[in-house]
Amino acid sequence: MDAGGDQVLSSHPQPLISRNYKGDVPMSKIEHFMPLLVQREEEGALTPLLSYGEVHFLWIKHSNLYLVATTLKNANASLVYSFLYKTVEVFCEYFKELEEESIRDNFVIVYELLDELMDFGFPQTTDSKILQEYITQQSNKLETGKSRVPPTVTNAVSWRSEGIKYKKNEVFIDVIESVNLLVNANGSVLLSEIVGTIKLKVFLSGMPELRLGLNDRVLFELTGRKYLGDLSSGKYGIGKGLANICRMCNRILHAKGQFKKQSVANGVEISVPVPSDADSPRFKTSVGSAKYVPEKNVVIWSIKSFPGGKEYLMRAHFGLPSVEKEEVEGRPPIGVKFEIPYFTVSGIQVRYMKIIEKSGYQALPWVRYITQSGGKAARLAGTVG
Repeated sequence: MDAGGDQVLSSHPQPLISRNYKGDVPMSKIEHFMPLLVQREEEGALTPLLSYGEVHFLWIKHSNLYLVATTLKNANASLVYSFLYKTVEVFCEYFKELEEESIRDNFVIVYELLDELMDFGFPQTTDSKILQEYITQQSNKLETGKSRVPPTVTNAVSWRSEGIKYKKNEVFIDVIESVNLLVNANGSVLLSEIVGTIKLKVFLSGMPELRLGLNDRVLFELTGRKYLGDLSSGKYGIGKGLANICRMCNRILHAKGQFKKQSVANGVEISVPVPSDADSPRFKTSVGSAKYVPEKNVVIWSIKSFPGGKEYLMRAHFGLPSVEKEEVEGRPPIGVKFEIPYFTVSGIQVRYMKIIEKSGYQALPWVRYITQSGGKAARLAGTVG
């Protein structure tokens, strides 16, 4: 980053607090920042980086405060701004509200934090949880003779403390797939995709190494599926999708579960848009129940359990005082919500989970598969009338 110094200013030209990390930028240079900012703002040419002679001001605003980093060099701007926002985050963790009063009331702690956040122009410890282990609001000064550097500061990872122990070592793995489907008025599939996420909830002692193995990529290539992402990141996408297909014929809505017969979709909810002036609703369903929600202009068909391969019908009748001709493109889509436990549409499976820890303890991995509706729905030609 190589920034010369940090300043915290209010709307007044003089800084509330400052820290010169390298000594290469004179502290008096900050006096030019506020007049320059006001001038650029009046000209309508305000930018997040302002320059006065050889000095560059990189600044952000939070509440009524300006946090300004000064440098003489061509510093890494993205890193500087990332540091400034991280500084705001740390101050908010300490003082709840970051404003002029909280800075004035906590000068000692602010200076201690600035010394730990950066050293000679280079960011150091910016994790507020680590900082709170040895910079507390109860004591304004660190007892250097007795103080001990927390292990997390020198640890390989800052997000996990040393010495963590669990009575029962377990790992819970959730493979969650969302199915997105978009169909045009002619019944052609415009979009059919599966977006998957692998989530882990870990209760393991020490600092274990986890190795997750999934079924072979060759399996997907043989079945014609295509990877759209990197499984190591925990998210993936599969090109070909499969979903509940809803089809409207006149006043009848057909819903068919196009998934394996041994699987069951739970909590199915189909939302069918209707004209805003519809009234006197009557429904007849082969399974489940339907209700009219006038404030949302939809009919909601609820089915508690929907086995794969089954097809159900809903008949609806409305009175329409006036005829509203809507363009097909302007009609809202039919929405489908569902969840299928113990099933993945893509066929992805967890083959193994290896847990390696120096103490050699035994751990139990648990795997759960869930398929659910995604954020996209089927856009169809028919409406209920």
